[in-house]
Amino acid sequence: MDRKTFLKSTFLGAAGVGTGILSCKNSPTESNVAQQNSKLYKWKMVTTWPPNFPVLGEACALFAQWVKELSQGQMSITVYGAGELIPAMEVFDAVSNGAAEMGNGASYYWAGRHPSTPYFTSVPFGLNAQQMNAWLYSGEGMQLWNELYAKYNLKPFPSGNTGVQMAGWFNRKMNTIANFKGLKMRMPGLGAKVISKIGATAVLSSGSEIYTNLERGVIDATEWIGPYHDYIMGFHKIAKYYYAPGWHETGSTLENIINLREYNALPRFLQEVLETASSRMNVWVLSEFEAKNNLYLKKIKEESSVELLTFTPEILSALRDKAREVLNEISMYDEMAQKIHQSYFRFYKEMNEWSTFSEKAFYNLPKL
Repeated sequence: MDRKTFLKSTFLGAAGVGTGILSCKNSPTESNVAQQNSKLYKWKMVTTWPPNFPVLGEACALFAQWVKELSQGQMSITVYGAGELIPAMEVFDAVSNGAAEMGNGASYYWAGRHPSTPYFTSVPFGLNAQQMNAWLYSGEGMQLWNELYAKYNLKPFPSGNTGVQMAGWFNRKMNTIANFKGLKMRMPGLGAKVISKIGATAVLSSGSEIYTNLERGVIDATEWIGPYHDYIMGFHKIAKYYYAPGWHETGSTLENIINLREYNALPRFLQEVLETASSRMNVWVLSEFEAKNNLYLKKIKEESSVELLTFTPEILSALRDKAREVLNEISMYDEMAQKIHQSYFRFYKEMNEWSTFSEKAFYNLPKL
């Protein structure tokens, strides 16, 4: 897929022009279910991703397919890309008020509803994908996520993870933290709050504008996702330096959200189907990102003169200090925010102690 095709599928859909509604084919068992007088459920899934968006949109189509198969045709889900039924940033409200039965996106998009929602996607210098799953499934994460979202008539499930992202594309070297002062960088979310605290200007621009803005100097830098999507966007053709690590998104969890009243009205069997398919989706998305990013990082290195660099310890320490300020400010918002913050960082501390003897030790092993 070239950049032009990628942009067309990605951003025309977000504007409501695309028509690539995804749905799964009828299961041969659907008529059998109907003959047994079982109620058939036909749901709509609205997403923050454009139609056919690589990995993330593809995962939603697979989810619909898996649900149909697991339910033996009793439940079918039609997937709508951003702009096909509602705009991307209205997914949360649409599912909350019942305009659609479910949606897919990322919780940090909804910080305007409650400032602690980003904790369930990713926070700067936070848990990686493996650790996020551990906090959600085996710690207090899902309990708190359910508690927070229930206030908005929503039931959440993890539905994927990007893994550690890249720090971004720059047209000047970032040797010291002072290089951030006056820097105009496209960056959303909590990362934007962090770089703003060190003198950079966080620019919010749509994906379709990033390439042109970077090429023309409207912005000096941009973050996106990782090598796979970055390569398709063509950033390696116009930027000089590609920095790691993605301190702002160390393992971004994606979400399926379901209207809570609709979910509670389902037979237990179908509730289990939705949870099981979401768990499968969670594994597939991370696996796809890991495999594709590996391949496309090689392509970037082979096909361009881009310098792959890492931020200095001094830069990372300064960014970390400002991240702490941002997160501490969020924790003081209300009692719920404090509960989430305390749980997350209690688990974070425990994970760091264990990872010293597991993940960190593993990465320092001699290579085969």
